[in-house]
Amino acid sequence: MTSQLAERIGGQPLIRPSTTDHPLYDDVVNACRTVFDPEIPVNIFDLGLIYTIAINDENEVDIVMSLTAPGCPVAGEMPGWVADAVEPLPGVKQVNVQMTFDPPWGMDMMSDEARLELGFM
Repeated sequence: MTSQLAERIGGQPLIRPSTTDHPLYDDVVNACRTVFDPEIPVNIFDLGLIYTIAINDENEVDIVMSLTAPGCPVAGEMPGWVADAVEPLPGVKQVNVQMTFDPPWGMDMMSDEARLELGFM
């Protein structure tokens, strides 16, 4: 976990933890990996734009995501792209994608694979 993600305010994490132990979690992550920022040749999951994937007992998926910058030209479209990628998964009942800029995205949120692909390693 990056230092920015590990920061806490009032004992609460800045980013709510994902439901990594849910049986649908890996499928949702893989679906998110099919969505790309059109300006960066790396998927949005490995870029670190997906902050939280929360899946409840009814298989309703809540995704909290960000963008590389608030003025991103696809800001209005990207949440729909994510929902369109996740909704068809077998077992998923509903998808809600929420955009946030708190905390703001930073390059330290990228996976090692993304950094390597972009030439930062």
